[in-house]
Amino acid sequence: MIKIFKTFGGYVEIDKLQKNCWINTTNPTPDEITKLTVDFGLPNDVINDILDQDERPRIEFEDDWTLIILRIPVEMKNNGVPFHTIPLGIFITPEFTLTLCLQDNEVLPIGQPSPFRDQYKEITDSINFILRLFLRSGNLYLRYLKQINQMTSLIEQDLEKSIKNKELNKLLKMEKCLVYFITSIKANEIVLAKLRNSKKITSEINEDLLEDALIENKQALEMAQIYSDIQSGMMDAFASVISNNLNDVMKKLTLISIILMIPTLIASIFGMNVPNLMENSMYAMPIIILGSLILSFLGVMLFRKRQWF
Repeated sequence: MIKIFKTFGGYVEIDKLQKNCWINTTNPTPDEITKLTVDFGLPNDVINDILDQDERPRIEFEDDWTLIILRIPVEMKNNGVPFHTIPLGIFITPEFTLTLCLQDNEVLPIGQPSPFRDQYKEITDSINFILRLFLRSGNLYLRYLKQINQMTSLIEQDLEKSIKNKELNKLLKMEKCLVYFITSIKANEIVLAKLRNSKKITSEINEDLLEDALIENKQALEMAQIYSDIQSGMMDAFASVISNNLNDVMKKLTLISIILMIPTLIASIFGMNVPNLMENSMYAMPIIILGSLILSFLGVMLFRKRQWF
């Protein structure tokens, strides 16, 4: 989908290209990719790079255009991993600024009339527009990290009583999300530093906005690293917990087998076709059953005294 806005704030949507407009493109079709190449003059290799899910963040300068790629977090509902990161490309020319992403996202939601509706001042500078994207991305990382922490807490409660690997696999997927986040945030931070120190940026950079973006990214990185360290320790700890829970179950089954073996042994002895001094007694059956129950009860009490039950 392609939408053209008169300004970076996205307040007014227009039908045709005009100077200093903003073009927001998400999940383009083959026809829309052709339009990006023919009408807007985007190089094919730039489009392929941005639409590559594994593309790394970077800045690329040419004579008549500038390309900035950052990685943003998105929700994933189909592959078992709740969150992932994808590239978001910003293509800047003297005539327009174009943003391109391979799927819908919360940084620049294509269905929302104005992603910057909360801003009271229009954004007229492309560089400060990019800084706002980094800031929104950092805020989104923090929000998703809190959700990961909440999901991890729920998994921990199930792991404490688990004897299977299902919950451990869920925890592993949370760890994969954190690895994706840490890698992407570090790369975004490098791009921000290059953007700050680049001599090819001629427009004035809003230092307060840049500082806010750097702080948000740094906070998201630190939080992701803390959560990752905690989960790495929990993975080892809960693997031992699952093993101990399984050993406890096996111990109880073994004790139950021993208790059941006592009446089985007595019944086997008195069931043999040899004289046993009670074959002619009418009280043989009740005595044998009562003796079996007493011995089994004594075995249970012995195990309880040793705290094996």
